[in-house]
Amino acid sequence: MKKSVFRLCVVTAVFASLSLFATGCAKKAVRTDEGAATGGAAAAVEQQAPPATSASHGEAMGGEEALASSGGGDSSQQAFSEGRTTGPLLPVYFDFDRSDIRADQKGRITGNADYLKEHSSASIRIEGNCDERGTNEYNMALGERRAMAAKKYLMNMGIDESRLQTVSYGEEKPFVNGHDETSWSQNRRDDFVFTGR
Repeated sequence: MKKSVFRLCVVTAVFASLSLFATGCAKKAVRTDEGAATGGAAAAVEQQAPPATSASHGEAMGGEEALASSGGGDSSQQAFSEGRTTGPLLPVYFDFDRSDIRADQKGRITGNADYLKEHSSASIRIEGNCDERGTNEYNMALGERRAMAAKKYLMNMGIDESRLQTVSYGEEKPFVNGHDETSWSQNRRDDFVFTGR
């Protein structure tokens, strides 16, 4: 009798410990410095492909094709919005701990530049975002580097600097709440939001 009560207590304690571990501090358990060089799972995260979104939101298309499918340049039509970006513009996604514009995202930002060229009165705010990994301070700086990279790219495409503002939200405004690569890949982005038309 004493053995079965002891076993029951041990099993209950183990189950309670596992439950507490699984739910207690999930956010803290997955956080690693986005800028730190680490091995294992973090290194695998850096090798992930672009964010997984529905093709209806233009992920399968880049730049001009996506803008054409979303209403072509008619600023009165906002066929869709991806991230916090104002349609028909498209957000630009980044790799883990990177602020350079990825090759597969250049069509998107070129499409945004083309739209801004066609609508010379439009001005935008470029909002740099990060996933939850890393310190707040590091992510604010990384978000700023991402926003500035997009601003520089647009300026090189002929968009006047006076039409472009930047802000970094770091990890403070996640678009997808989750603690996995799919969520993180959606949160590593620049949004393009109209401030004037």
